[in-house]
Amino acid sequence: MKISTIPALLGLMILTACVPMASPEAVSFTPAPSVSEEASPAPAEDLTKLTLAMGYIPSVQFAPFYVAQERGYFRDAGLDVTFRHGFESDLLKLVGTDELQFLIGSGEEVILGRSQELPVKYVMRWYRHFPVTLFAKESAGIRSPADLEGKTVGIPGLFGASYVGWEAIVYASGLDPNKVTLESIGFTQATSVSQDHVDAALDYVVNGPVQLRLAGEKITELPVSDFIDLPSNGIITNDKMAEEHPEIVRALVAASLRGLQDTLADPDAAFEISLKYVPEAVGTQEDVGRAIFDASLDLWQASAEELGVSDPQAWTEAAAFMKEMGLIQTDVVVEELYTNEFLPK
Repeated sequence: MKISTIPALLGLMILTACVPMASPEAVSFTPAPSVSEEASPAPAEDLTKLTLAMGYIPSVQFAPFYVAQERGYFRDAGLDVTFRHGFESDLLKLVGTDELQFLIGSGEEVILGRSQELPVKYVMRWYRHFPVTLFAKESAGIRSPADLEGKTVGIPGLFGASYVGWEAIVYASGLDPNKVTLESIGFTQATSVSQDHVDAALDYVVNGPVQLRLAGEKITELPVSDFIDLPSNGIITNDKMAEEHPEIVRALVAASLRGLQDTLADPDAAFEISLKYVPEAVGTQEDVGRAIFDASLDLWQASAEELGVSDPQAWTEAAAFMKEMGLIQTDVVVEELYTNEFLPK
């Protein structure tokens, strides 16, 4: 089967270098409005400059932050925000050493970081579900973890969210991993499944499964969140920033939540805004971009009361799972991993 969309979507997995920033100066700071509150723009000289780092390259997957930028919500909150992209694990280390102050990253990275004594903290929940899934052709007959016995499962490598997702399925389902062949295939999940190089693969729900569906392939999925819903993408800062400049953290969180609210309320408008920040998605790739955007929306949906809020039980379960499976070597203090204190009242 020829899958013309695969090369375009594989670009989502390409990581680029990041540019660290100097520590922000909290001068003439304008407090952030609540998520629903309007505010007059602050004068340019009163804005606090900061960099919001993101994993991967610019993508429609970051729509809420593009909306917050485009509609002036960051500026309303007294912030002059610049986006930077790079390897998530590298960016987390920069946040932990205070060379960067903010990162959009995943919860399991915070747990890994804290276990290595990086003082990083998750301050706003964005994704409501862990975004990794195991997928296969429908014809493979894989409808539960037990069906993986005797099969080959493709994975980029023994690292990152896909590997954590695999360990989570094993942990929560009781699957014997010795009865499954786990094969490192790099970021070729969709191609490897479509060409029967592997029986199934682990990937982000907005990547491999989207590619195969766009190519007309019928697939089955086992989302990791159906087994254990690990804390996923959100805003991460460090202890120093949280303690010394809580007003800046609160401002960034409030403005980002306004962007998320708008995105959920009017997805079409949010997608159009995203195209300004991801011009390569315009034209022949616009249908691909919209499919990725729509799949991402499903991960962000929440009630107004739940927007941004971290679930203590999810963090407790995630830390216990990662310690039991050997993903971290030391215990972490769960209360140090996250906080809800910077959410709008």
